[in-house]
Amino acid sequence: MAIIEVTGLRKVYGGRAVVDEVSFAVEEGEIFGVLGPNGAGKTTTVECVEGLRVPDGGTVRVGGLDPVADHDRVTRILGSQLQESELQAKLTVQEALELYSACYPRPADWRQLVERLGLTDRLTARFGKLSGGQKQRLFIALALIGNPRVVVLDELTTGLDPRARRDTWQLIEEIRDSGVTVLLVTHFMEEAQRLCDRIAVIDRGRVAALDSPAGLISKASRSVVISFTPSAPLDPAELAALPQLGSVERSGRTDGREPAGSAGERLVIHGTDATVDAVISLLARHRITARQLRVGDATLDDAFLDLTAQEA
Repeated sequence: MAIIEVTGLRKVYGGRAVVDEVSFAVEEGEIFGVLGPNGAGKTTTVECVEGLRVPDGGTVRVGGLDPVADHDRVTRILGSQLQESELQAKLTVQEALELYSACYPRPADWRQLVERLGLTDRLTARFGKLSGGQKQRLFIALALIGNPRVVVLDELTTGLDPRARRDTWQLIEEIRDSGVTVLLVTHFMEEAQRLCDRIAVIDRGRVAALDSPAGLISKASRSVVISFTPSAPLDPAELAALPQLGSVERSGRTDGREPAGSAGERLVIHGTDATVDAVISLLARHRITARQLRVGDATLDDAFLDLTAQEA
């Protein structure tokens, strides 16, 4: 059953539609991701879901309620962590939790939340003294303190180090496992691929694709990646003629006209299983050794690049 329904959403600024006919539904109990390039309309879309912006067209429903017309009721079932969140630097963790608790008729027990989120020993710490990871844990606690059925997390792990980011991912999974639906806005592909049950890719204000991470990856033109350093140069024309070729990258560059593989240059070839077979045949025919050969499946990054390719 859908807890969030967005239909034909449109938002215009300065005569330009930054969100244009966006539609999707979020099922209760899932982690639903929203991906897109910077400026694609991701945050504007979720701010309409939160009732922070008024749509210029279309409808949004959260638990069957209009986030604007029924704003007070929506805040009882939806918690959110904004893309840019701050508290007063001298406010302690406990003071923030008690303040937010006072805004709800039946708040969650903040003591249980801080224990669950690993903040028990930071209750007397002031917000300005918290690390980036501790601040994000606090914002998660504040988003959950109203006992919401759905929580919106917008760019939650931006600026965190890899360990803090992975710890936060585990927390998000625990939130979902507790029965709370998660609407996750992110630009980290690894994060979306690990956490999300389904993903809406928004590009230039429109939904470019909506599927599971595996479904999006399967549609990528470059489903297999082969990388190696050839022991001798390869003819660019022969590389370009490889079957079902997605692209050829050379030491961070797009393929050029000079022979590939000079001076230890590494090649990264995107294609399919047929492309891999052809590469192996090409190397064998020219008796060229593939040093540090790696063959792997495509990732969400590859699918994302396909879906959001800029028009020339």
